[in-house]
Amino acid sequence: MRRPAIDFYYEFSSPYSYLAATRIGALAERAGVHVEWKPFMLGPIFAELGYSSSPFVDVPLKGNHMWRDVERLAVHYGLPDFVKPDPFPVNTLLAARVALHLNDASRPGFTVAAYKAMFAKGCDLSDRTVVQRVLAGLGHYCDHVMEAAELPANKEALKAQTQAARAAGVFGAPSFVAQDGELFWGNDRLEMALAHAVEAAGLPEASKAS
Repeated sequence: MRRPAIDFYYEFSSPYSYLAATRIGALAERAGVHVEWKPFMLGPIFAELGYSSSPFVDVPLKGNHMWRDVERLAVHYGLPDFVKPDPFPVNTLLAARVALHLNDASRPGFTVAAYKAMFAKGCDLSDRTVVQRVLAGLGHYCDHVMEAAELPANKEALKAQTQAARAAGVFGAPSFVAQDGELFWGNDRLEMALAHAVEAAGLPEASKAS
């Protein structure tokens, strides 16, 4: 039997992706699900959908609710007090390129640390020095990593990953895509996505087997 797996599509400027990124590791391990961490860019997808910016900006009433909702959820999950980026959305292209360049073992740690730098510490993730500090804090040779992340091949790889997200039906972040193509959108669908991944692989849920 194949091991259950999901693709975790996330955007660094997405507050709900931040929440999901802090939770998915422990939840997936407990469920026995392998996670493919897939940074991508929502901007091109939003543009195709007719948005001039984030829907949370284009619809202020929705945006105001979102910020309060994320504040509550951060408390609920035991995370530090949430810090709203200003301005929003943030240009997180460099962070996405760096995350994609890192190997599978390093990508989750960098992703969570970068999210916390922005949404818990109020750092500007569009600032190269912030990204450098995140990398250095994880023990990476930051200059080498950032140079490699901005090579043409890696830039094209991020574009391809964004296209793959679009092809999978992704229209927002976070999104979780199971091996059978079933898509789940939103931090609040993470647990359902993991349960479906187990079911799609034909294995008993780890929590039930223990």
